[in-house]
Amino acid sequence: MSSSHLSHLLPTYARADIAIERGEGAWAIAGNGERYLDFGAGVAVNSLGYSHPHLIAALTEQAQKIWHTSNLYQSPQGERLAARLCEATFADQVFFTNSGAEALECAIKMARKYQSSTGHPEKYRIITFEGAFHGRTLATIAAGGQAKYLEGFGPKVDGFDQVPFGDHAAVKAAITPQTAAILIEPIQGEGGVRVVPPQCLRGLRELCDEHGLLLIFDEVQSGVGRTGRLFAYQGTRIAPDIMAIAKGIGGGFPMGACLATKEAAQGMGAGTHGSTFGGNPLAMAVGNAVLDEVLKPEFLEHVNSVSLLLKQKLMGLLDHYPNIISEVRGEGLFLGLRAKVPASDLVTAARANHLLVIPAGDNVVRLIPPLIITADDVASAVQKLEAACNMLENARLTAQKGAAK
Repeated sequence: MSSSHLSHLLPTYARADIAIERGEGAWAIAGNGERYLDFGAGVAVNSLGYSHPHLIAALTEQAQKIWHTSNLYQSPQGERLAARLCEATFADQVFFTNSGAEALECAIKMARKYQSSTGHPEKYRIITFEGAFHGRTLATIAAGGQAKYLEGFGPKVDGFDQVPFGDHAAVKAAITPQTAAILIEPIQGEGGVRVVPPQCLRGLRELCDEHGLLLIFDEVQSGVGRTGRLFAYQGTRIAPDIMAIAKGIGGGFPMGACLATKEAAQGMGAGTHGSTFGGNPLAMAVGNAVLDEVLKPEFLEHVNSVSLLLKQKLMGLLDHYPNIISEVRGEGLFLGLRAKVPASDLVTAARANHLLVIPAGDNVVRLIPPLIITADDVASAVQKLEAACNMLENARLTAQKGAAK
């Protein structure tokens, strides 16, 4: 949209000057016909890319039946999706939401309610980690603890105790008689694609078991095949008590879910929580269609093979442009390039070469493409990244020469 036109949208986003009109596979197509290889996937949402025929068919078929009833009545499709999610994970029960933040709100309430219903109403505090991002509601910005998201919104919601990332001793020291749970992303997305080592997650599980705490995983960004496993926790030999998911499970349709063991969910009886749109028929139809694809045995094999290829090529890029990129990090198709230039410059240079990537904390650029990308897409993406790095390298050398004069 040109700057001469007044937008009536609240200006909470610094939007790039691209209006994406349609998409095919991993490619986003702007209104002017320009094609962009999308390695942001709507921030890890478009798990099956654009215009996936199975998703279109499922949504279209459901749209011709009924869009919305309410949670006052039975939900056959919701029952089916919940059963499939439980069968594929540690969970026994599922609550459907519209977003990741809502899934986290449910997880936070569930952990507090569990402690209250088992005779410990004084246990309501949750330990979280620096660099975390759990959503934009008042509770989830307090859980994330980042000053830039908290500023100006009044007193921080009470009940969250932040500790440094990766500091097990600090976690132990933070546990008090009021602690109810520990909340962590197995891989921090917004925090800079920082992977929590499996032994650290196992250590948190041991602490929770020792102190009667619940372990909550935020797999909103890392879930639904993104790491090469259905969920990241499945590579750790332990399981959480509660897990929040969203993004990829809807393949682009707004939906999330809070998964839990029967024990962790025991306090959540009738009337304790609710959502008008959570679990609506359209979302359930699409969620089931996403699982149809992601649960195919060959699907995760593909994610693992194509992500290995991508990571290898990115390491080559690191070797060629050591003044632009300092590190390749992440798992599966949840990868980050730590930059030596401002990450925003690399994002802009990539976009100039028709590649869409996403900035993150710790001066990292996220590569979180659709899980259906091909070897050709990988080659094209790396070629575009190479062109972007070359632009930045030339700009760096030009600046150096100018400074030397």
